[in-house]
Amino acid sequence: MLAIKFKKTGKKHQKHLRVIVAEKKSKLNGKNVDDVGWVNPYEKTARLDKEKILYWIGAGAKPTPSVLNLLIKNKIVKGKKVPVHAKSKKERKAEPASAPQTEKTEQE
Repeated sequence: MLAIKFKKTGKKHQKHLRVIVAEKKSKLNGKNVDDVGWVNPYEKTARLDKEKILYWIGAGAKPTPSVLNLLIKNKIVKGKKVPVHAKSKKERKAEPASAPQTEKTEQE
């Protein structure tokens, strides 16, 4: 399955992100099918090829949540943004307690 995802490039502490089309489970530095743009998170600039992105989405490639949010921000794709951030430790601890609990019966 193809995915539209980020590939990190650049120097230490000065990363640049390439937006690529590759197999979902491929390694970050592995082969990619197509290069559809780039993002500079420090200068907050991006250049994306809208035609290529729409072609690959039409061909069945699914963007990762982070890339999807970038595409929505740049008005290439319409929709709501997806929450990407990780849950805090407090929320993780609270989840099992709020889950429905079954009563254990003791047999003697």
